[in-house]
Amino acid sequence: MQNLMAHILTYDQIDRQQWSELVRTSETGTWFQSPEAYDFFASMPELMEPFVYAAEKDGKLCAVCVGYVTKERSAIRQFFTRRAIIIGGVAVGNDCSNEEVKLLLSTLNFQLSTGSNAPIYIETRNFNDFSPWKEAFEAAGFAYKPHLNFHVDPASNILSDNRKRQLKKSDAITELAVSELEIREWYKVLAELYRTKVKTPLWPIEFFLKAYRQGIAKFLFVKHQGHIIGGSMVVADERTVYEWFECGRNSEYKDQYPSVMATYAGIQLAKQSGCKRYDMMGAGEPGVPYGVRDFKAEFGGKLVEHGRFIYVTKPLLYKIGTIVVKILKRK
Repeated sequence: MQNLMAHILTYDQIDRQQWSELVRTSETGTWFQSPEAYDFFASMPELMEPFVYAAEKDGKLCAVCVGYVTKERSAIRQFFTRRAIIIGGVAVGNDCSNEEVKLLLSTLNFQLSTGSNAPIYIETRNFNDFSPWKEAFEAAGFAYKPHLNFHVDPASNILSDNRKRQLKKSDAITELAVSELEIREWYKVLAELYRTKVKTPLWPIEFFLKAYRQGIAKFLFVKHQGHIIGGSMVVADERTVYEWFECGRNSEYKDQYPSVMATYAGIQLAKQSGCKRYDMMGAGEPGVPYGVRDFKAEFGGKLVEHGRFIYVTKPLLYKIGTIVVKILKRK
């Protein structure tokens, strides 16, 4: 007799082979939901606390959710900024029901919301269309937030005339990283970007060095006269290359267009790898002016709005944090 009710599994109970297969075949599966992503997160206990929950029915996984709760070295910063992030959104099996997705999300919310160090909020950053399961998310307490993204088809992407001109004009070169010394040099460029423009927290250098050492990411560097002036960090699965981080000394090297070169190199890598998509991992909120969106729009991608789901566990702290972030971004 078949078991009509799904039940929830945690890390030690999940069959890794089924886990990998589910992420590979799911229409919402991404590298960030894979066992390899979980292992990467788990290798940095000083920076984050990873979690994974899976729904199983009749001995088969039907949905899996991988994420992490951020950690700060400062107790004060940890109190005001701790958050649970689910990059890419939940990997939902093609035969999974709304009830099973709701059960998974409700269990996740309950488990993460208990304890003194519970995150202020839980957020899924969706890279695919979750409209078939929107009711399940809402029933589990999540609210939908519109958010844009660009998906580029590497085989047929059409660059704007402006991008073609810039690529032709630049005499910088792009290369894959070959040493940790290069990672450190590139990180200085990235850190400066986050300090002056992005103005949101950035992982310390150890995060990027581990990604390089473990081979879970590729680093594409833009070089001019022997110096790294930009580049990107990408991760990939069978279908998609994800541009996780990108930066360039664009003001200092105006005629070399390092950010343009870095993104184009990532798209070319996706094409060479046979991937169907280059995911730019975010383009801001609809209706809100955003320079990064304007930059990404010229690479021939499709503008999509797959949004984010958010579950707030500490409403007061969340409201305070939202106000603080807005103030910091104005400076």
